[in-house]
Amino acid sequence: MRIINNKNDAIQELKRISNRTNSENNNKTNAIVEEILQDVKTYGDIAVEKYTKKFDGFNPNPMQVGVDDLKDAWDEIDDNLKLSLEVAYKRIKKFHEKEIPSSFIIKGEHGDVVQRKWRPVKNAGIYIPGGRAAYPSTVLMNAIPATVAGVEEIIMVSPGNTEGKINKTVLAAAHLSGINKVFRIGGAQAIGALAFGTKQISKVDVISGPGNIYVTTAKKQIYGSTGIDSLAGPSEILIIADETAESAHIVSDLLAQAEHDPYASSILLTTSKNQAKDVSEGLYKKINDHPRKEICMQSIKNWGLIVICENHETCIDLSNNFAPEHLEILAANPKKILEGIENAGAIFLGKWTPEAVGDYLAGPNHTLPTSGNSRFSGSLGVETFMKNTSIIEFSEESLKVNSPDIINLAKSEGLHSHANSVQIRFEN
Repeated sequence: MRIINNKNDAIQELKRISNRTNSENNNKTNAIVEEILQDVKTYGDIAVEKYTKKFDGFNPNPMQVGVDDLKDAWDEIDDNLKLSLEVAYKRIKKFHEKEIPSSFIIKGEHGDVVQRKWRPVKNAGIYIPGGRAAYPSTVLMNAIPATVAGVEEIIMVSPGNTEGKINKTVLAAAHLSGINKVFRIGGAQAIGALAFGTKQISKVDVISGPGNIYVTTAKKQIYGSTGIDSLAGPSEILIIADETAESAHIVSDLLAQAEHDPYASSILLTTSKNQAKDVSEGLYKKINDHPRKEICMQSIKNWGLIVICENHETCIDLSNNFAPEHLEILAANPKKILEGIENAGAIFLGKWTPEAVGDYLAGPNHTLPTSGNSRFSGSLGVETFMKNTSIIEFSEESLKVNSPDIINLAKSEGLHSHANSVQIRFEN
C-alpha cells in the first residue's frame, strides 16, 4: 500500500484512483453492450436466455422465481437473520418516509395559480448484483424507497449462480420488501429486458441498483428512454484520522471496503506518521488470514493509499478533492472536521460509527455516488422513483397584467409567434 507525505503527489494519486475504471469502459465494452441491448430489443426473452447461458452458465427457464419460492426462502432462513432484516427494513423505511417531496401551490394576486405536483413512476426495475457476494441489503435499499414513493410494480432482476439459483437471503429480502416479480437474470441483458420489455418482463420507467462495468454501461446506453438512478463504479472509502484513532479500527474499516471488489478503493488520510506505519503493517497481517484474501490484496495493492497530512485542513482539502463515496472521520473532534466537508456521499462520525452501519441499517441509503460524483449528486432515495409536473393556470386578468413582460421577453428572443399567442387573446 503506497504511503505519500506530499500533498501534490497525493492529489495526482487520488485522481488516478478516481479514474480507475475509465480504461475499462472503452470502445470494446461499449460495442459488446450495444450488441446485447440491440439483440434484447429485437428478440426479447430469446436473447436474454442466450446471453444468460453464455455469461452465467445456466439456462434461465423458467426465468421468473415463483412467489411460493420467495415465501419459502423467508421461512427457511434463520430466525435471527429474519429479525435483523426486519430491524433494517423498519429503520430504512422510517428514514425514507421523511424524504417524500411535498407538492405545493402558489396563488397570485391576479388569479393566477402555479403548482408543482409530485407523482411516483408507475413501475421500476431494481438490479441486485450476484457473483462474488450476496446483497440482501441492496434489495432493501432499492425496494424500500420505491415502495415509499408509491411505485405500483417493482421488478427485481438478479443473476443466478451456475446452477441458476439466487441466494436465499436475497430472495427472503425480496419477500420482506413485498416484491413478487423476481427474475434470475443479470448483466447487460437484464438491463435491456427492463428497459425495452419482453414477453415475460414489463418495460419499466426507472432502473436502479449497482452492477459491474457491463451493467453500468448498459444503464448509460439506455438512459434517455428509461430513467436510471446513477452510474455507480466500484466502492470506495476515505478515512480522515488523527493520533487518537485506533489503528486496528482503521485497518478493519479499510478492509471492509477492500473485500467488496478488486477495484474497490481504501484510502487513509492521517496526521500521524506512526499511525500510517501501523495501519500499513496491520493491513497486510490481517489480509493473510482473510477469507477473501485475493480480492483484498488486489484492492489494497492497486487502489489503496495512505497520505500523511500536515494538519486537518490538508485532510479536508484532499477529501473534498476526491469526493468519496464513504467518508469516515475518526478524530478527537469529528464534528469540527465535518464543518469543512463539502463533497461526500455519506459521512460517518466517530469510532462508534463504522461504515458497515450505513451499509445495513442506519437508515440512509447505501447506494451512493462514486468516482468523485458526490461533487454534484447524492444517494438513491424516494425522489429517484418520482417525477414532478408543473401545473399553470392564468386568469384573463393575470395574463393581461403580465402580457407586456411576456411579449417583451418573446421579442427579445426573436420569437414572433410566442408574442402573438399572447397579443391575439386581447385583440377583440
